[in-house]
Amino acid sequence: MFVDNAKIKVFAGKGGNGIVSFRREKFVPRGGPNGGDGGRGGDIIAMVDPSLRTLADYRYKTVIKADNGADGEAWNRSGKSAEDLILKFPQGTMIFDDNTGDLVADLVDEDVQVVLAKGGPGGRGNSHFATPIRQAPRYAENGLPGQEKALRVELKLLADVGLVGYPNAGKSTLISVVTAAKPKIANYPFTTLSPVLGVVENGDDSFVIADIPGLIEGASSGAGLGHEFLRHVQRTKVLVHVVDAAGTEGRDPVDDFHKVRKELGLFDEAMLKKPFIVAANKADLIEDKSVLERLKEASGTEVYLISAATTKGIGVLMGAVARLLAQEERRLRELAAIETAEGGEKVYVLRGERLRDARITHYAGAFVLSGEGVERLILRTDINNPDALKRMYGMLIKSGIIGRLREMDIKEGDLVRVLDYEFEYSEGTGIGV
Repeated sequence: MFVDNAKIKVFAGKGGNGIVSFRREKFVPRGGPNGGDGGRGGDIIAMVDPSLRTLADYRYKTVIKADNGADGEAWNRSGKSAEDLILKFPQGTMIFDDNTGDLVADLVDEDVQVVLAKGGPGGRGNSHFATPIRQAPRYAENGLPGQEKALRVELKLLADVGLVGYPNAGKSTLISVVTAAKPKIANYPFTTLSPVLGVVENGDDSFVIADIPGLIEGASSGAGLGHEFLRHVQRTKVLVHVVDAAGTEGRDPVDDFHKVRKELGLFDEAMLKKPFIVAANKADLIEDKSVLERLKEASGTEVYLISAATTKGIGVLMGAVARLLAQEERRLRELAAIETAEGGEKVYVLRGERLRDARITHYAGAFVLSGEGVERLILRTDINNPDALKRMYGMLIKSGIIGRLREMDIKEGDLVRVLDYEFEYSEGTGIGV
């Protein structure tokens, strides 16, 4: 089954909790804190597996979770970090954030790994919080949850040359003649129900060619099979328009050419900028010889007369395709060299929000705190531990958040909400669950 799109949800692992522990040894009546840190939660990582051809593995396996890190142990022993979870995809897979539409990963190179969701860091044990004044801290940090993401996965085949044209134009026969691919061939529309890849050997050179299922008028809007497979044309470098020059289906070859070009442009205008040539197929059945001149005038490029069924003109066509492909690859290399010389793309790393950057709103009878810093603090805090709550309150005072709440006329007993947690504000003593 050829599956070229899927939706998945990924959950990276939670970090393990730091623990509260003290040395308990003979003749050491007041041993210091020795609680270890929690281990890191597992990342979820995407990489290319060249043996895969479809996204069938993700058709039904839609929820993917990495393991959590282990909690810390006594004697300052850190908990074990979880193994990263590697997800394998076919080459050419693009992964998007399903909520924002942003591109998360474009899996082209085999040796590249992309982190889709980062595992949560482990919490620190109580040994980290010992000071000359507070020598026996009875609190530790919780590990943070890993990232959760809803992703849309799309496969765009990687091919050098794409064969496009109406159903029954002879694309499948052509690819079966020039490569070792064995597509299904029959005399009815939409015989090809999925893209077919093959390798053309042309002297010392070789290139990958793809037979894209037949396009019809309205394909860019979902008619026929176009909506499902037009994306597979986007990555090709060169296009070959295969036209039924004999009009065996009762259609005009020039009209077919114009309609296919129109659908390509409606789906993605960049496709119209790809270099292309025209293969006038079914030469053995042509009665109106003027069709070649008409096609040449309509396309503005060279038209190659072929017969995929008898292999007439196939060698000349493949030679022309190889030359056009070499020219395009040379142009792309020169373009890449210019971009590199100009410095290429700049990557900016944004700093995470700090605690003092928290936002405060008054909603539904509660003061709601939001922001990465304050949310991270609450997740780190063991709310069942009074000492941990006192530490949290102290950090809210230092960051100015308590002062801002007072400016907003917070009163004794008012609710303070962070994520799914609610606290009662108590002037002077802090906040409690």
